[in-house]
Amino acid sequence: MKKIVVIGAGASGLVTSIKASNKNNKVTLLEKNNICGKKILITGNGKCNYFNEDFNINHYHSNNIDILSNIITKENKKLILDFWNNLGIIPKIKNNYYYPASNLAATIQNTLILEAKNHNIDIKTNTEVLDIDYINNKFIITTNNETIECDKLVISSGSKAAPQTGSDGLGYKLLSKFNHTIIEPLPALVQLRSTGSFLKEWNGIRTDVKVKLYENNNLIKEEEGEIQLTDYGVSGICIFQLSGLVSRGLYNDKEERLTIDFLPYLNISSRKELVEYLNNRNNNLKDRTITELLEGMLNYKLINIILKQNKINNNKHWNTLSNKDKLNIVTYLKEFPLDILDTNSFNKCQVCTGGIPLSEININTMESLKQKDLYITGELLDVDGECGGYNLSFAWLSGLLAGINISGDNND
Repeated sequence: MKKIVVIGAGASGLVTSIKASNKNNKVTLLEKNNICGKKILITGNGKCNYFNEDFNINHYHSNNIDILSNIITKENKKLILDFWNNLGIIPKIKNNYYYPASNLAATIQNTLILEAKNHNIDIKTNTEVLDIDYINNKFIITTNNETIECDKLVISSGSKAAPQTGSDGLGYKLLSKFNHTIIEPLPALVQLRSTGSFLKEWNGIRTDVKVKLYENNNLIKEEEGEIQLTDYGVSGICIFQLSGLVSRGLYNDKEERLTIDFLPYLNISSRKELVEYLNNRNNNLKDRTITELLEGMLNYKLINIILKQNKINNNKHWNTLSNKDKLNIVTYLKEFPLDILDTNSFNKCQVCTGGIPLSEININTMESLKQKDLYITGELLDVDGECGGYNLSFAWLSGLLAGINISGDNND
């Protein structure tokens, strides 16, 4: 009987353990926390958005995106969904987002733990891995409680994201012993930090916008959705989707700048068109100050900020403004500039960008190309997805592929 050890009882570690276990394998799962799947509980605001119907490569980032595309497939989409269906999870699907019908992340956590126990997996909580050695074709794992020997080892210990859940980056240290490269892990799906006298004034505003990200003055991506304006910068899903790119750009000493379109609902693309729109609005709404003219179009705090930034008295009337002032106003309405200085810390991010390059693993089995019988799954790998269940989807998939390969039974 082969001995299998999985380090980390998070999303990918639990799935790996379940799929790796069979009558020929004894699986031991090591977890430093006192419970398994702790991070699962905080996903989807406690509801666990565990999958997305639009499962495709366009929602992922990696330095080896071509390698990743080999497993983000229709066949593997079915593999993930069949796994959950076989565990009895009934999905509640909303806008392509999959949630358990209970709307509780604990349902996903409890289901995985129950399945692991049904597979007779030896779960050791409160167990911290201190070191790993490879001697005479065996992995020797030193923990705070004992020394364990195994034939195959899976490292699923998570990235540096949300360290309060136990993700402290241990896996990177362990994998570096086996000559794996570590692409610097950086916060992703995280808030962005800026500076400006207006930040305190706009703190707390939520509004629908279109955001463009410029790197060294080159447009690299844009997103639409709700933004949350904060006293340190910006947040919201549309910001999270850009944040991994910002993290990497800032790490590489590039200038990162956002422009915010506060009026995307008008479907006006040019400043000239918006000036004309406001001219017509002013003709229809007579005797209004510029503040009164804009009120009804966006939050009054934003109106005050835009006028202050352009040194325009809010009691002036639109038709008394110079063409330059009009253009300045519409520029800030459609392309409010925001220099990004930093992201929030690992404590605030949902995932990391960076990790072990996919070029150093067999993408179909998650086995290391540096060390035989060593497997790497989940967040440790250089894969990060957008909001919407994509990161959990990759965790499930990497765990399934690793576990199936270890068990040696594709029908397990």
